[in-house]
Amino acid sequence: MAKRVGQKTLVFEHAPQIVSFASVGGKMEGEGPLANGFTILTEDDKLGQDSWEKAESCLQASAISHALKSARLQAEQINLHLGGDLLNQCIATNFAMRNYPIPLTGLYGACSTFALALGMGALAVDAGGFDYISTAASSHFCSAEKQFRFPLEYGGQPTPTAQRTATAAGAVILAPNETPETQGICVSAAVFGHVLDYGVSDPNEMGAAMAPAAFDTIAQFLRDTQTAPQDYDLILTGDLGAIGSRLLLELANRDNLVLRDVHRDCGLLLYDIQKQDAGAGGSGIGCSAAVLCASILPQMRDGKLKRVLFVGTGALLSAITPLQGENIPAIAHAALLENRTHQ
Repeated sequence: MAKRVGQKTLVFEHAPQIVSFASVGGKMEGEGPLANGFTILTEDDKLGQDSWEKAESCLQASAISHALKSARLQAEQINLHLGGDLLNQCIATNFAMRNYPIPLTGLYGACSTFALALGMGALAVDAGGFDYISTAASSHFCSAEKQFRFPLEYGGQPTPTAQRTATAAGAVILAPNETPETQGICVSAAVFGHVLDYGVSDPNEMGAAMAPAAFDTIAQFLRDTQTAPQDYDLILTGDLGAIGSRLLLELANRDNLVLRDVHRDCGLLLYDIQKQDAGAGGSGIGCSAAVLCASILPQMRDGKLKRVLFVGTGALLSAITPLQGENIPAIAHAALLENRTHQ
């Protein structure tokens, strides 16, 4: 059973294992620095579908299918699926799951959704009653532009501070730690963040809106566990981009926390912003999910990384709230990933 340490951190007594993972990316992701790590890449961002929304459902379904295949599991063996996306009513997730006989709990935390899914999934597995839980998250550049900004046909130009929504998905399957199909990676702790509003109202500067939430969750975890940044191989945020990452480091410095040596951001790992037209970096629910599954978890599996604090950050706006003059509240959830085989 989970034990709460400090004010908000949950430590899992029987840390659930990550038994498999998979990542799917689109054309631009296949041109980025993490291309070789993806389970599958597609040159057709519509994936043969007649709408961007249907294409996004295919992204998530493909990630789940490959994660099942990697774990040598049938869909009927999964007791619960935790998933989410950026579209209204989580339609990408709902439609992706209609072909699987798996109980579904849809989640929404904007770009923090995959970290939220890992934390909630680990909590459920640790509590007992579940043999396998699948988690997944997806986003699509074109469906997100259509919903939150303007359809591509409009030809609008992004600002330099804007981030590019990833056309990508990631999936992870969790199981109790006594399961023999383990890769040695476990989810050993989690922090669920709270909503913060620092007055940022420009939807083209979501990294600035999310940075305080990321700092708040990281600082809370370090206080609760009585650890320091150097105790981790990596503190991974997703997705602050260039501007949000810089602000996070400034906030940490004010609190005498030196994150520079261990911090990386998924939005700056997925694309090469010097060579690719990605603005201030990647974004979208699928960005951190894909980076985790295409790059970080493979490095953990190979023993190159042993302790990673994965901090998903979400900008909690809709297409309507900026028109109403609302600010952009933000939230950050964290999951501690450890490879205990290589400790």
